[in-house]
Amino acid sequence: MSDTLLFHKTYRHPSSQDWVVFVHGAGGSSSIWFKQIKAYKQHFNLLLLDLRGHGKSNTMFQDMMKNPYTFKTVTQDIVQVLNHHKIQSAHFVGISLGTIIIRTLAELAPDRVKSMVLGGAVTRLNTRSQLLVQAGNLCKHIIPYMWLYQLFAYVVMPQRTQKESRLLFVREARKLCQKEFKRWFKLAADVNPLMKYFKEKELAIPTLYLMGGNDYMFIKPVKEMVKRHKHSRLTELENCGHVCNVERPDEFNQHSIAFIQQYQAPQAMIR
Repeated sequence: MSDTLLFHKTYRHPSSQDWVVFVHGAGGSSSIWFKQIKAYKQHFNLLLLDLRGHGKSNTMFQDMMKNPYTFKTVTQDIVQVLNHHKIQSAHFVGISLGTIIIRTLAELAPDRVKSMVLGGAVTRLNTRSQLLVQAGNLCKHIIPYMWLYQLFAYVVMPQRTQKESRLLFVREARKLCQKEFKRWFKLAADVNPLMKYFKEKELAIPTLYLMGGNDYMFIKPVKEMVKRHKHSRLTELENCGHVCNVERPDEFNQHSIAFIQQYQAPQAMIR
């Protein structure tokens, strides 16, 4: 695979024309979608990728790593993979910070995005999470990054039922180096100004927000966003936290696949 492309995997469907692209969050990798692959590949072509610095993309982009990351540059990495596979447009499924990357892609190239499924969507950092990011920024040069990440994982996913998600993300985050963590951490601090713009400017792209009812840091601003945007809808999963694709995979798959199927290419629906 080219050193200028993100590490990625594809699963081809024998007849479907539709592609679904999975975008993980900060500190994760494409491996967090392991509970989605079997259900999704029965219906669609799949593209799973590791964002720069994550998973098996962690040794790439050595020349780029000297520069700060922006949501735009991270998003353009995904566009390169789409171009490489000649995927003109696709459905996108994201989790956590990956939902902002999908929304950025929809802003930069709306013709490439047929629909969006945004799980555990981050649409605004509340006061508690802003304070956490500010404290982390002050301490990131003196505290080992895994301590910070474990703290963040616990604050975002505090409940006993969220232990699997928490451990999964912490395990994946160990693959990040300290410098890489700082770049992504700084990116998180840019969320609010970007999301304020996204809230005010709706795109005419069908969007499903899949949120855990116990995702206490992020669900309230999503509810506010959906009220304002006519192309968006919210499905709330009961007794579920932030990483709903891991905690409630069957419900996540059922709701998201049914949503995407409404916007399939007509020829893909012929059996």
